[in-house]
Amino acid sequence: MTKIGIIGGSGLDDPQLIADARETIVDTEYGSPSSPLTTGTIEGVDVVILSRHGKEHQFSPTEVNNRANITALKNEGVTHIIATTACGSLREEIDRGHFVVIDQFIDFTKFRKTSFYSSFENGAVHTAMAKPFDSKLREILIKTVNEQGLNCHGKGTVVTIEGPRFSTVAESHMFRAWGADIINMSIAPECMLANEAEVPYAAIAMSTDYDCWKEDEEPVSWDEILKVFNQNADNVKKVLVEAIKATKRNL
Repeated sequence: MTKIGIIGGSGLDDPQLIADARETIVDTEYGSPSSPLTTGTIEGVDVVILSRHGKEHQFSPTEVNNRANITALKNEGVTHIIATTACGSLREEIDRGHFVVIDQFIDFTKFRKTSFYSSFENGAVHTAMAKPFDSKLREILIKTVNEQGLNCHGKGTVVTIEGPRFSTVAESHMFRAWGADIINMSIAPECMLANEAEVPYAAIAMSTDYDCWKEDEEPVSWDEILKVFNQNADNVKKVLVEAIKATKRNL
């Protein structure tokens, strides 16, 4: 049976959206996840919702215990994970409010735990990562965004930086030269761990700013990110609900 894990699903734990909602505090061998798990059903599909940065957004990107988050979802019986994230755009054509269904990542983090296999005591493990985002979930997300009449980019490479600071202009131009299309502080480690845990994973990003490479604009600020994200919060919610409905037919 399909059970969808949602990471960062802003507003989906609204009692008017999720049926039979219950909140459970769990622990894992890697410590506590970022938030209690909200379980229930959306449009008849079993879901488990986890707030990546905590219910009060109290965890910085470096503090997020991704190993605990992925393990908690897997232990709850999640069969697929859909993640949402805000991102900065590194391309002119990816405007504010546009959605990007990510297909590749570049990991530029420095202090994260990005593997469950910190020791090879029980044998070497090297997880394939050529195509880290699940193709079926990506197809569902692309189709859903298009059906909602929203601006959708059907592929894109995200570079995940350590944070919590934003990039310098030099870094922003470097990431563009590397081929990155968007930038954020969360997706790459999360995706790596989901792949190691063998849970299909896809991520949909919403562009909120142009980072700082576009020098005819003011550099990105946290207030600007929140403003654009909040303006589009209903769109994010609609996309997730419709995508979850579509999993009944396509997974």
